[in-house]
Amino acid sequence: MAVSRIDEAGLNINQYGNRNLTINGAMQVSQRGTVTGITGSGFGGPDRCAIVCSNSGTYTLSQAADAPSGSGFDKSFDVACTSSDTYGTAADVTHLRLSSLESQDCMKFEHGTSSAKKLTVQFYVKCSYADTFGLALVNHDSQRSNVQKFTISSADTWQLVTLTYNGDTAAGFNNDANLGLSLDLFLGGGSDYTGGSATLNNWDTRSNNKSTYVSSTSTKFGTATSHTFNVTGLQLEIGDTATDFEHRTFADELQRCQRYCIVYGGVGLYDRIGLGHCTSTNAFSVVITLPVEMRAGASESTSADSDLALYHQTTITPITALTVNYMNPKTATLTGTVASGLTAGKFVQFLTNNTTNARLTLDAEL
Repeated sequence: MAVSRIDEAGLNINQYGNRNLTINGAMQVSQRGTVTGITGSGFGGPDRCAIVCSNSGTYTLSQAADAPSGSGFDKSFDVACTSSDTYGTAADVTHLRLSSLESQDCMKFEHGTSSAKKLTVQFYVKCSYADTFGLALVNHDSQRSNVQKFTISSADTWQLVTLTYNGDTAAGFNNDANLGLSLDLFLGGGSDYTGGSATLNNWDTRSNNKSTYVSSTSTKFGTATSHTFNVTGLQLEIGDTATDFEHRTFADELQRCQRYCIVYGGVGLYDRIGLGHCTSTNAFSVVITLPVEMRAGASESTSADSDLALYHQTTITPITALTVNYMNPKTATLTGTVASGLTAGKFVQFLTNNTTNARLTLDAEL
């Protein structure tokens, strides 16, 4: 039985010394839930998964109860086109950001040195049509990329993809908490992204490589509303060998995801977020102690201010306005107002309202 431990960066190391960097690769955690009507870029479905597009297509991202039989997975990242586009300009592109790593977590790759390590990516994939796609590893510190192609041979059929990428001896990472490496799966693009002759599995500037991201003969994803794409079992590891997927507990994966996104509410119950006090008859200040240290001071968004409420002297009162006063990776201070009924100096609890759509999202995504 393989024995694992946790190293100083919080990454699983099995008994053979392989470092496997899985970030919700089993697609178990989905704090945002289904997100519809995405144009441009957006996160949705399983945590850490996003779509980036510069055309007029519209997409829904969700967590699907769909995975390859016998694989040990039960969920997948599901992308569905709900409004099609023709990729009418050269710069139009659609790609999935399957995962992203902080620069400081990429230092063990030793890129930018003569000892640069190879990286192996494995994942299960399914598409509504058979085609060839490109998966690029992108170093955002140096603006370099390495792309390889894989072919889905049968429509609506799960298959395992394994790709090994050469190490980059020319450029490394900045060793900070900003975006270091991303895994970008290209689904379609205009002429800027097709027809290139750049060498595959070769690190070069993104501008030199991008014309090879999409095969010129490919069906461009999003040109029909019947197009769907699913991914699960994503794992990135150091070396040239794909090892067994290292499943984590849901609790462990949730904590890792909360470094980048924390969602309160969304369950149809009152969810206590923080504590504070009334500053006047209609104003308040509350402090949220975050369950984990986030990557950076987060931005805040709500389903609607009125979906949040105060519990004050046995009365629940909807919020009319909310402002972030201060945010750091460990705590947040928010101020806001209600219509009336508060008593200055009195204690309040900050809640989501008792509706399934009531949410407060703190976002520190890369």
